[in-house]
Amino acid sequence: MTVQTVQLCVLLWARPGAAEALVAYEDKVLALLGEHGGRLVQRARADGADGRPDEIQLIEFSSQAGYEGYMADARRTALAGERDAAIARTELYPVELAK
Repeated sequence: MTVQTVQLCVLLWARPGAAEALVAYEDKVLALLGEHGGRLVQRARADGADGRPDEIQLIEFSSQAGYEGYMADARRTALAGERDAAIARTELYPVELAK
């Protein structure tokens, strides 16, 4: 049985005036990746102007189960209120990371 890696591009838009809160929230939840076979490949910040996202992330998980475990992690889900206060929109795309 071959385990497929999960590679994602995540685009995040902050609520007005909440760019710093978005970064603080993401700092907390991204710290959990390693416990689920995940890793942050790259994290970049943009200005959020003209419809652009405030943050872009490339994330890789060693398996679908790891991704699902991360999404269901009680420490992450407990921060839903903080997330909702900081993040207006999230877009998530499966990608293939170039070597």
